[in-house]
Amino acid sequence: MNEFGGIQSQVFRPLPDLLRSGAIVERLTTAISLGLLRHGDQLPVENQLTAMFGVATATVRDALQTLRDSGIIETRRGRSGGTFIIGTPHTAPEVFHQRLCAMSMADLRDLADEHVSTSMAAISLAAERALPQDYDRLEHIAEMMSEATTTTACLRADSRFQIEIAVFAQSERLMATQMRLLTESVEIMWSVLDVETDRERTLADHLRIVEALRRHDVDAAHATIRDHVSSDFYRLVAARLDMLYPVGGQA
Repeated sequence: MNEFGGIQSQVFRPLPDLLRSGAIVERLTTAISLGLLRHGDQLPVENQLTAMFGVATATVRDALQTLRDSGIIETRRGRSGGTFIIGTPHTAPEVFHQRLCAMSMADLRDLADEHVSTSMAAISLAAERALPQDYDRLEHIAEMMSEATTTTACLRADSRFQIEIAVFAQSERLMATQMRLLTESVEIMWSVLDVETDRERTLADHLRIVEALRRHDVDAAHATIRDHVSSDFYRLVAARLDMLYPVGGQA
């Protein structure tokens, strides 16, 4: 997990007092689904998780047991023991489609607006604070999309690129916002996008952003991310309408 640097601190950031073990389970399973935590990674020990999440020890234990029962983590004893990620959550596309249908048009518009504003802010700060070698790393991460052959691989590559820009922005709050937005939307988004055509479109847009940042052309990078987010959310709106009002009138 050290490879992700500050990303780990956002995965394990404190939870609101009223939330229980289910919120921890959701936070960790989403992080695994997005590739922020990966197969073989070791979770912090129980007392560290308690402090990080700001919840009672019993709450953390309940959450970890749920993840064990689901085959997502495994706790090993001994000198090299600990709790490790051994599985990947599997959520049927229909679940994400249900979440999409439950969102109003205003919800989708607001989510798109926040995506654009957050991404543009991250790009602006990254242009000021990133080093030249950071753009080489960002280009390498962008090209991960070319190797993605499944929906899961696409959403992970997409998420990784967006989060990496927030990392270069060197803003903990901005990174937290970006991760929250991805948690709310990226799985739903890729449940309606096409692996072949949208993978190529996303790859091309990510590479355009990298090249614009290399040239310090923030306006061009902003324009690319605005167009990209608009295209994505247009697809979400169209998919939602098709699901709610299918041809033939049977919802």
